[in-house]
Amino acid sequence: MKITIRNEQAADINAITRLIESAFQKEEHSSHTEQFIVNALRYDDQLIVSLVAIESEVIVGHVAISPVKLSSGTNGWYGLGPISISPEHQRQGIGSMLMKAALAELKRLGGLGCVTGRPCLLRSFWIRGAFWSSTCGCFS
Repeated sequence: MKITIRNEQAADINAITRLIESAFQKEEHSSHTEQFIVNALRYDDQLIVSLVAIESEVIVGHVAISPVKLSSGTNGWYGLGPISISPEHQRQGIGSMLMKAALAELKRLGGLGCVTGRPCLLRSFWIRGAFWSSTCGCFS
């Protein structure tokens, strides 16, 4: 399996939408609106990081990161989500590859941290469920 990670392109939008729908179709925790959220963020120019994972010229994964406002007023924090992997490609490390690439890009852009509402979904990236273990220093 050879996976390539790159920034989304305009020609990818329909494939990303279908991928997100498919990835969350059977998820109990989902409201099944994730594709609409990503499209709204894209429309509002708020997708700071939007990466795709490609295998054999097919998009098999996507991650979105957008700015968030903290109650403290601190700037430079971002929200993760959603991260979507096609059902037939899940549990093969593609999500981890996307997360590492997204955090590296966020750090390159000067981001201070990244929050997520469901840290249990990213257990392999968390230390005791609270602190990010990569160089980005993200908190849940």
